[in-house]
Amino acid sequence: MNLKILEQVFFGNRILDYIIALLTLALGILFVKVIVRFIIGRLKKFARMTTTTFDDLLVEILERVVLPALFISCFYLSLKTLKMPLVINGVINVLQLVLVTFFATRAIVMFVSHSLNIYLTKKQEDATVVRSLSGMLNVMKFLIWAMAVIILLDNLGYKVSTIIAGLGIGGIAVAIAAQALLKDFFSYFSIVFDRPFKLGDFIIIGDFMGTVEYIGIKTTRIRSLGGEQVIFSNTDLTDSRVRNYKLMEKRRVLFRLGVTYQTSLGQLKEMPKIIERIIKNTKDAAFDRAHFFSYGDFSLIFEVVYFVLNPDYNKYMDIQQEINFAIKEEFEKCGIEFAYPTQTLFVAKQ
Repeated sequence: MNLKILEQVFFGNRILDYIIALLTLALGILFVKVIVRFIIGRLKKFARMTTTTFDDLLVEILERVVLPALFISCFYLSLKTLKMPLVINGVINVLQLVLVTFFATRAIVMFVSHSLNIYLTKKQEDATVVRSLSGMLNVMKFLIWAMAVIILLDNLGYKVSTIIAGLGIGGIAVAIAAQALLKDFFSYFSIVFDRPFKLGDFIIIGDFMGTVEYIGIKTTRIRSLGGEQVIFSNTDLTDSRVRNYKLMEKRRVLFRLGVTYQTSLGQLKEMPKIIERIIKNTKDAAFDRAHFFSYGDFSLIFEVVYFVLNPDYNKYMDIQQEINFAIKEEFEKCGIEFAYPTQTLFVAKQ
């Protein structure tokens, strides 16, 4: 009598078939829980003992992607043991394809996000790169999901080639209309990744100079020495010759000074030695050369070259001032006079 009850048919399936489906579901869920307890649990312990982050990513993918996919697979396998109408069977197959696409895409997005986060960790000192890559991550996620939707629609039998062709024509039209904007956009990525300058650098572009305050998708802004903000398009910067003083390790300084023609030959020969001694005794300055350069209209001209071992402009001016004071003091001790424009008039009696 009990066996006959199991053979009774409801909605095209026997009661025994329903029991088998439930057992399949229960055994599948039990199997998945065993995996959670033993395999993933041990992976978590192993990940805590290592310094790498890849195993942490693996554990996260298993918990957030693989496990939900396995639970849903248990329901799918249990339903497949039953006879279903063609419409319901088709809906189940579509849902199965959608879920597989969803979980596979989610795993790819997690891997891409993890890779970019590792790179961002190394670039924490550069706020521009961090902000740029964070924005790029959102764009990459959008593109990955868009590609996944296109692949899903293609597998479901939809003709996506016509849609892609239409988007391509539309993209060309938009690119032509926004050519200048796109040039600035690509120049922005050139600035971010090639890094000719970054926030806080002091740069000179043509007749303009200042400190970089902001690097945007279309424009870059610098604060000039006069206090006003100068705005450049990114294309202007990548097409120009930019001098970055922040990257300068040392500053070469050349200056000239003139003394009177009444200066004796002995004093002239001593002057390079005096200047060399002064520069060598100045902190953060490296002497290069000092020579009697030329005969001027009203002075004997000396040319001096030295290096400031610090890129800071204020530091350079402090050192130059210290050297100038010391030269003035030593020349006064030696009786050497600086030249200034003079004229001598010869008057003849008639």
